Amino acid sequence: MFSTNSTSFLLFFTCFTSLANAQQKMLGFKDAARQAAIEQRFDKELSRTHIGETIKSLSAKPHHIGSENGAALAEDLVKRFRSYGWDAKIQTYQVLFPTPKERVLEMTGPTTYKAVLKEPALEEDATSGQEGQLPTYNAWSADGDVEGSLVYVNFGLPEDYEYLARTGIDVKGKIVIAKYGRSWRGSKPKVAQEHGAIGCIIYSDPKEDGYYAGEVYPAGAFKNEFGVQRGSVMDIVIHPGDPLTPNIGATANAARVQREQAINLLKIPVLPISYHDAAPLLKALDGPVAPDDWKGALPFTYHIGGGNAKVHLKLSFNWDIKPCHNVIATLKGSEAPDQWVIRGNHHDAWVNGAADPVSGLAALLEEARAIGALYKQGIKPKRTLVYCAWDGEEPGLLGSTEWVEEHAAELKEKAVAYINSDNNGRGYFNASGSHALETLVNEVAKEIIDPQTQVNLLERKQANDVLKAGSVKQKKDRLAKLYMNIGAMGSGSDYSSFLQHLGIPSLDLGFGGEDVGGEYHSIYDSYDDYSRFKDPGFYYGETLSKAAGHTVLRLANAEVAPFDFRRLYETVNGYVNELVELTTSMREATLLENQLIAKNYYRIATDTAKHLAAPGSKSLVPYLDFSSLQNALANLDSVTSSLSFTASSANAPVNKGIYKAEQQLLNEAGLPSRSWYKHTLYAPGFYTGYGVKTIPGVREAIEQRRWTEAQQQIGVVAASINRLSAYLQQLK
Repeated sequence: MFSTNSTSFLLFFTCFTSLANAQQKMLGFKDAARQAAIEQRFDKELSRTHIGETIKSLSAKPHHIGSENGAALAEDLVKRFRSYGWDAKIQTYQVLFPTPKERVLEMTGPTTYKAVLKEPALEEDATSGQEGQLPTYNAWSADGDVEGSLVYVNFGLPEDYEYLARTGIDVKGKIVIAKYGRSWRGSKPKVAQEHGAIGCIIYSDPKEDGYYAGEVYPAGAFKNEFGVQRGSVMDIVIHPGDPLTPNIGATANAARVQREQAINLLKIPVLPISYHDAAPLLKALDGPVAPDDWKGALPFTYHIGGGNAKVHLKLSFNWDIKPCHNVIATLKGSEAPDQWVIRGNHHDAWVNGAADPVSGLAALLEEARAIGALYKQGIKPKRTLVYCAWDGEEPGLLGSTEWVEEHAAELKEKAVAYINSDNNGRGYFNASGSHALETLVNEVAKEIIDPQTQVNLLERKQANDVLKAGSVKQKKDRLAKLYMNIGAMGSGSDYSSFLQHLGIPSLDLGFGGEDVGGEYHSIYDSYDDYSRFKDPGFYYGETLSKAAGHTVLRLANAEVAPFDFRRLYETVNGYVNELVELTTSMREATLLENQLIAKNYYRIATDTAKHLAAPGSKSLVPYLDFSSLQNALANLDSVTSSLSFTASSANAPVNKGIYKAEQQLLNEAGLPSRSWYKHTLYAPGFYTGYGVKTIPGVREAIEQRRWTEAQQQIGVVAASINRLSAYLQQLK
């Protein structure tokens, strides 16, 4: 509850006592009507017009990490927070951040072409021609001056290289060109490097987000022929943050490794290009015609190459230590000041960043303004609120990771939860995170109205899920559900360090699905683009403020921390069933595939003109013993089915015990080959990057056919679940 000495609030609260019957029971609260009154008052302080003004102001200039504009924006944010009544400061780290010194891409045979590597300014986009823009590049590419035959590798996935092997094409010593999509951009050069490529080019095909998808910018939302997606290719699945200071905060005096020793940096040069620059390169390719599912939307036949088409790629970078300015604002809790509810969104952008990240940041600031207005009227949160605007997210979650690493011990004691947002737009409510918070998310979603349809967020989400279901059974199953399952967290935003490194319960909230376009990480991610195509009228900016704000306020004010560990059990039980089914299906598929290979069916059935070799046979899938994991789940089932925390019996030790429970799911040794990631349930996939792998130690070992490791990791995960069960049993 908020503590209050305001007579006006008491009068206001009296007007809402009728909510007691209408309001559903809130997890963790004795008096739902009182909390509902506070949230109603919070909502009245929000202004979508103000959110739009904030987006326009904060995206007025390019503001990447280390830039003068970036530093000025951080100072602006401090002033805003202080004007709202918060204590605010800048905490600066010193981090490595490369910027381009030289970029050359040219075709040297059979014809010549020199890439433009430039996005033109547009009259319709007021900020597209400004000074201070970072050029088109991939941060953390290696320096390099290479020349070789060009090979088209589709999306650059591991299975694409399996197909290349069947064609007899080897990328060793060659330069590859891959399409954006289907995997995180950093996975594409990583896989290319593993296969011996000497360079990697990544382009945006018009089939994914260009003219094939819709009208191009500025007439429409989609990528024009010169648009380029900048972005990091740091191997964040090894660890995010400053490459030179793994596991410690990158303070001015921090011990640093040599760049050559950094384990999350690539060894080959990588460059993103537009489809204007990609077209001449792809058109020059010879070799086999690409299979149908490799073909894009450019107006010529796609070939794989590996022959006469040759390119020269030359890249060099300034490898500078740059200041990384986090803005940290706090409102001290009235009853439990040492319990922190943390809310964050980054402030740095590749260029102007109206959508990414300013749309989410503007919503966060509007929450802070509204909460500050209540605070000034005497309506104070029970727990301390910490609102953060992170720097350096775009190059690899630098600001949040360094802050978390420096304050790790304190955060593990005090952090109740971390609530993240990033870019936001028109569409459906999306939530992912710790599944013990799933009930809280559902309660919030039921009470906030979608601005377009005037139904609640949960109902609109369910309608979309039902209509997108692929079968009648799936439609019926989704129609019968009375709640939304939140997603599992991979990576790609600032929650990663909180959840996957420290085990702090986390959520990532936002709207989207009706805001598609091609502006991502380009100079066209501008206010002009955003206000036309992403969230006209800024209705979903205000709705995000409500959803995140209500979540924060309930975590701050509940008598007992609003965690539902039964939902966690149900989710993990589903993950384990998936793993058992995955192993069974792989076993059956391997037996059948090996049989088809042995019978020469691939040779008999394949068009001989394609000269496509049969795939190689694979080792048989053994029977893994999941019993320790299943037994651990049975124990968790028993504990959580009888677990009940009542608001009337809540106290500081009980609350601290509840929010620290997720830390029992950490394995201090970390995941195989990447010890920074310690959570046994959630991690970014080794080859998917942003995409999540649930129970990653087991799942990835199975997928990559490392059977001994899979069995060992089953035991690791079982031990973590048993720790959680024993811990929760003690809290009863």
